[in-house]
Formats: sequence, C-alpha cells, structure tokens
Amino acid sequence: MFELTYTKVGDYYIPDLALGDQPDKPIGLYGHMRQNYLKEYRPGLFNTMVLNGTLFPHLAEVDEAAQRRMDVLMPQLARTAGATEELKAHDPMRWVGRMNNCKARVEEIIKDELIYV
Repeated sequence: MFELTYTKVGDYYIPDLALGDQPDKPIGLYGHMRQNYLKEYRPGLFNTMVLNGTLFPHLAEVDEAAQRRMDVLMPQLARTAGATEELKAHDPMRWVGRMNNCKARVEEIIKDELIYV
C-alpha cells in the first residue's frame, strides 16, 4: 500500500494524486473509439482503469488488435466482393464502391468484436 500526501488549499486538504508515466505512442482511431465507449457506457470501468494506470495500455492494445484484424479481413472481403486489379483498371468507381463497402463491413466487425464489448 502507498501513503497519500495532501496539500492544503484554503480550508481543504486535497490529495496529491498523479498519473504514472503514459506511453508516448498515439492511440489511433480504434483506441479512441474504445475510450469513448468506456467513458460513455462503462464509466466505472473507465475510472478504475484511469486510476490504475491501465487505460492507455488497454487502448493501445485494442487499437493494435483492430489494425491486425483490418489487415486480415480487408483482403479476404475484397477478394470475395470481386474488387480485383482488373476491375480497378477497367471501372475504378465500381472498384472504389466495393472497397468502401468492404471497409464498412470490416469496421462493423471490429466494433462488434473489440470496441463495444
């Protein structure tokens, strides 16, 4: 256990609390989505993670896992949707539409599996 120190401000004693060292690595899109979800719908867990110093490592881990999942699923769905290099050369707008559709599907999978749990 650790001992708390206090600072007197006016008539009140305020505990001297400080967060531990946080990583310099940026969180990324999916980490921010997870942070917003925790803050909005799981405030108890969010506050516990902030106080324990485990929030930022958790958000970085979720972001990395989401990026890995995106890297695996996008080529599979693009192949299934027929978004080939031939289509890209002959009809670029259709190719873009199919790729956007694939990305939206993958993002929904990621949100369901990693963000909103």
